[in-house]
Order: sequence, then structure tokens, then C-alpha cells
Amino acid sequence: MTSSIGNVASVAARAGGSVVRQVRAVIDPSAAHPAGAGQPASGWLAVTVFREPSDIDTAVLPAPLAEFGDRIEVRVRRAPGEKGTELAARLRDQPAPGNALSRLSGSDPHGRLRSALRKAKQLIEVGEVLAVDPAPHGKRTATPGGALLEAWTKVAPKAGVR
Repeated sequence: MTSSIGNVASVAARAGGSVVRQVRAVIDPSAAHPAGAGQPASGWLAVTVFREPSDIDTAVLPAPLAEFGDRIEVRVRRAPGEKGTELAARLRDQPAPGNALSRLSGSDPHGRLRSALRKAKQLIEVGEVLAVDPAPHGKRTATPGGALLEAWTKVAPKAGVR
């Protein structure tokens, strides 16, 4: 029982932190993204691919990145420490950073690009996009914490690790 209380408290604390960040962003937009948080200033998002740079042809991009067409720039270079290749992409027209609502609804363009990069990495390395079968967990209790967890679970593939 105490672990469920701890879980609810943890979710509530994270939700409260998100609300505080959103309010700060409205009051002082320069505080919205402190150094090192969120998107890099350059807009480049990158993944390290376990392949040689010559194995990746930017003229024939994997399908997830090719769907963006000319809306993205792509660069390929050797990864630091000679550990594969860095595949990087950025949107040509830098939209304003998405807020929590746009990320939850799946309409954040940076989230879609992060997802496409991860899928492209898997296609280049393995030849297919790997998917985990959903664990049979039954129906969650209709609580505010359960609803929040369901919402985050739906957008997790787009959001990536932060």
C-alpha cells in the first residue's frame, strides 16, 4: 500500500513540476529552457549508429526520415571516440519548442523527429523497427494517476528519453 502512495506522490510531484515550468515559461520565456535542458540551441538531434559513415547514404534515407522530405537537414559524421557514426537531423524551419500539451497530444514536431531518428537507427543497424509486445496488465483503475500514466504511455514512443 505504501508503494502505491509513493507512486501517486511521485506522479503528482512530476506533474506539479511541469506546471511550475509552464508558468515560469509564461512569466519569463528565457527561463523556459535553461542551458542543457530540452532541445539543443542548434536544433540538431542525433543518434549514434553502429555502422561506418560510408554505410549511410544521405541521398537515400530510411523511411522514417524520408517522410520528412526537404523539411529536415541530415548530416552524417564519425561518432566521438571512433564508436560508430553520428546520424543527426534538424528541422529546417525551427518551430517554437512544444509545450507539455503538444507533447501529450503527439503534435510536437521535435518529438516526431526524435522518433524518426530512433526508428532510422534501428532500420540501419537491424533492418527492422523493433517493437515490444505490450505486457498484459489488465485494465488500470480510473484514477487521476492512472489517466496520467495512460497518457504518457501513449506518447512515450514519440517523446524519447529526456
